[in-house]
Amino acid sequence: MKRTKCLLLLTTLLSTAMLARAETAPPGQVDFGTFAAPKSGDFAEINISSSLISLVSSLVEQKDAEFSQLLKGLHQVRVNVVSLSDDNRGELEKRAAKVGEQLDKNGWERVVRAQKDGKNVRVYLKTQGKEAVQGLVVMAIEEDHQAVFVNVVGDIKPSQLSMLGDKLHIDPLKKLHIAGGKAEREDGDN
Repeated sequence: MKRTKCLLLLTTLLSTAMLARAETAPPGQVDFGTFAAPKSGDFAEINISSSLISLVSSLVEQKDAEFSQLLKGLHQVRVNVVSLSDDNRGELEKRAAKVGEQLDKNGWERVVRAQKDGKNVRVYLKTQGKEAVQGLVVMAIEEDHQAVFVNVVGDIKPSQLSMLGDKLHIDPLKKLHIAGGKAEREDGDN
């Protein structure tokens, strides 16, 4: 009887530990929350899982081996695009600021923060030493147009960030280069 209770307790503890591990998000994943579609204008919510990324990697392998290799390191890509209106502008700006504060607090490196001509862009990296980027967040708000929230999760070599920006059309990353393990903008802005 005592042995059965111990075995039951051990099984319960192991099950709980496995569930907790399964529910833990990867280090580079960020929860932006749920976005509501605006009353008018564009709205897009794109969630690409590792299985779809793996399929695309296989499809492009013959044409672009370097990009295929980059894709093999990705686990998830999430993109949210929401048209701005008077109804949602304040909430989306607050959400971007809150996410930025959380990323700063959780040790993410802010590599770009730029405001120009009504555009506010922030780019953050979650790194694992100098060898890998575990996560990438891009938040861009264009004053009278749209808000864009992007989260790329995976095992990305720092030297691949510029290619990632080019292939996924993430403009702030296209100019990003890594020098000595430190992210730098091509135009010198940080």
